Amino acid sequence: MDKSLVFYCILFILIGEFILATVMNYLNAKRFKDPIPKDLSDVYNLEEYAKSQDYKLTNYKFGIFTSIFSLTLILLFLFFGGFAWADNIAQSQSENIIIQALIFFGIIMIGSDILNIPFSYYQTFIIEEKFGFNKTSKATFFVDKLKQWAMTVVVGGGILSLVIWFFQWAGTNFWLYTWALVAVFTLFMNLFYSKLIVPLFNKQEPLEAGSLKEKIENYAAQVGFDLQNIFVINGSKRSTKANAYFSGFGKEKRVTLYDTLINDLEEEEIVAVLAHEIGHYKKKHIIFNLATSILLTGLMLLILSLFINNPEVSLAIGVNRPSFHAALIGFGILYSPISEITGLLMNHFSRKFEYQADDYAKHTYAALPLVTSLKKLSKNSLSNLTPHPAYVFMHYSHPPLIDRIRNLKA
Repeated sequence: MDKSLVFYCILFILIGEFILATVMNYLNAKRFKDPIPKDLSDVYNLEEYAKSQDYKLTNYKFGIFTSIFSLTLILLFLFFGGFAWADNIAQSQSENIIIQALIFFGIIMIGSDILNIPFSYYQTFIIEEKFGFNKTSKATFFVDKLKQWAMTVVVGGGILSLVIWFFQWAGTNFWLYTWALVAVFTLFMNLFYSKLIVPLFNKQEPLEAGSLKEKIENYAAQVGFDLQNIFVINGSKRSTKANAYFSGFGKEKRVTLYDTLINDLEEEEIVAVLAHEIGHYKKKHIIFNLATSILLTGLMLLILSLFINNPEVSLAIGVNRPSFHAALIGFGILYSPISEITGLLMNHFSRKFEYQADDYAKHTYAALPLVTSLKKLSKNSLSNLTPHPAYVFMHYSHPPLIDRIRNLKA
């Protein structure tokens, strides 16, 4: 394998993915001004629809700018020795390859995030603020960044250190031990994410006794769902957008409702949303997603083990000597087309699962309150009611609102 060939493959992938994403976004943007579908005519009035179109167009234009910046940044790193510069700093600080890798990725990842702070700040305090979504204070914004960096250093650094240690100890068989580590970590996070990570950023409190809790518990008992943990999270601390999610399994399973969801929806609608979430659990979608994620990680690590010892994968990104951490960067780019394909498959199954969860809610509770809740949530988030089919195929993990409504009414 020639270093130049690998370099040109990396360039082809980076530019090709940029062009594909740009074309998909353009096709989607062309439909922003399409008329509201008849089944969704009650979601927006004319003024609200104009605001929705403005919001979508603003994000589209901002997305073009940020994607051009990201592509330019990585191309500059490739052509002008940015990765070699970071690698030289790492080598100068230690002879230990684990410490070198930690410094290298610290420079690349945290440095990249620092460069992107102005874009994130603009998105939050200009765009989201303009359209009435932002509730994040500037102090919260920057404290969140510090917490994210700390988690990256502690969790990411710990996992990377173990992976490199596995490589030193087991050679190309390191992928098996890494796969086991990732599988255990994935299961652990699914079980305890809400207990360990969420409290670092948000307050969670048990849902207060009252008619809503009583309705939720009655429905759960009716469908044979053991639900001990119903929490409310202060999502309004950062945004007016509403959400609800299900996490964990066994004794650790819990439903989390955003306070914005409780404020935006009627109690019957909240129970319908909860019925949808329970449908995911009953249909074993969570187990499928976990198992598939772990299997795909194993596939990626197996392929990585075949390339990791090839010096051209490292040298192609411009470093002066082959290394495990440089090879990870090169491999990550080379693997991205496979990741895109697996992402398409996962989105396909995810959209299918959303229909199944909607059907479960329709048959065990009622269709109408789920329909009205979906419409309210779409309106309150100024969501796109007329996405391009190709964009949906590429990026949507949920079916478009119009398709979900028609399915629920069928």
